[in-house]
Amino acid sequence: MTTPEFIRAIRATAGHQLLLLPGVSAIVFDDQGRVLLGRRRDTGRWAAIGGIAEPGEQPADTVVREVYEETAVHCLPERVVLVRMLPPVTYANGDICQYQDIAFRCRATGGRARVNDNESLEVAWFARDALPPLAPGDLDLIDRACRDEPTWFEAATVVVDRPGGSLSGP
Repeated sequence: MTTPEFIRAIRATAGHQLLLLPGVSAIVFDDQGRVLLGRRRDTGRWAAIGGIAEPGEQPADTVVREVYEETAVHCLPERVVLVRMLPPVTYANGDICQYQDIAFRCRATGGRARVNDNESLEVAWFARDALPPLAPGDLDLIDRACRDEPTWFEAATVVVDRPGGSLSGP
């Protein structure tokens, strides 16, 4: 993943400490019901398309931009599939990041799938019954995107007992 310039500027003063970053994932379907995936250059694994929001950028705009930047496919976000905090990641250089992921179900509206940046090795459409090996989280995203259900999120673990009252947790 290419590090955005605004994060490089923060790292110049913050060092390697944990940064909480807003991110998006896209589960993009074509008219045949196939899923768009990219094989990441950094891991060599197939994955959902995604990336980091720029300052001031709306999440739906981020997902449209990231899908196009990585795959040359135009898409329309249809709904939010889930919102989640991913576990912290420590990169080889010592930087620590934790991503808040907003995953969107998207419909392809144009373009031709191809590698469109330096972050991907391959880009391809896959039938749901012929997916390449994927991380469990990506399989879950695809499964949830195919369901007609409300947005998923982890249940709250902190409860406010009453207005002006105290917080409690598990």
